Amino acid sequence: MTVTQFISTHQDAVQIALYAFIISSLWLMEVCFSAGLISVKKRWQHNKTNLLFVFTALPIQLMLTTIVLLIVSWTNARHWGLINYIPGHQNKWIYYISLFMLLDLCEYIYHVVMHKIDLLWKFHLVHHSDQHVDVSTTVREHPGETCVRTGFLMLWVFILGPAVSVLVLRQTFQSAFNVLAHTEFRLPQKVNKIAGLIFITPNLHHVHHHYQLPHTDRNYGDVLSIWDRLFGTFGELDVKETRFGIDTHMNEKVTGRFLNILKIPFQKLERPGK
Repeated sequence: MTVTQFISTHQDAVQIALYAFIISSLWLMEVCFSAGLISVKKRWQHNKTNLLFVFTALPIQLMLTTIVLLIVSWTNARHWGLINYIPGHQNKWIYYISLFMLLDLCEYIYHVVMHKIDLLWKFHLVHHSDQHVDVSTTVREHPGETCVRTGFLMLWVFILGPAVSVLVLRQTFQSAFNVLAHTEFRLPQKVNKIAGLIFITPNLHHVHHHYQLPHTDRNYGDVLSIWDRLFGTFGELDVKETRFGIDTHMNEKVTGRFLNILKIPFQKLERPGK
């Protein structure tokens, strides 16, 4: 079995292993180099709370990914999907680049939808309620949103018709960028200006995690920042003005305790900034 075949047939295992490696590496770096931002005791409590979400998300993710792969198999067998209507899609470069960008656009759309529809926002705000954004925030996702997110992935796969190898490539980049975007470390301003022309950087994603509108509605991008620039949702904010959390849920007794966090979507909704 070749490396490509192994990755294709063990997509979840590869993604989980990569995710774990990146998060562990960056977490150790945060502990070593960002000690002044938060005490060791508080950091451990914060990380422990967020990491508990792994145990709610992982079973759901593994189960629903099986359905995603079945959809991939169905669309590929029937040459179904928008990719088949893109001129030159038989060329591997055009095929992979086109699908990568289309999937990234779909994730941008998904993210905007999660913010704009009240029922979905109630689940997504769990992620935004973290008042100390670091690598552990990456996995802070309510199991309800895990279902919704994977459901949207099924829709995108059905519409676009990508091969498994494209999803593996896409998920690899997505995992790496999501973890990096939530790290405490920020890029130097000049580097961020250049990298941010194309990619979502930690500096840009920190703006999205600011606790008040309009910044919460900025920088929805997943890997690429071009969609935010194209659709007018791009924004910047000085690090000194950035405060994490969501203004309707700033009580740490709620946002800092796992069971209380799980209850948030089932409580009365208050829109941020209102």
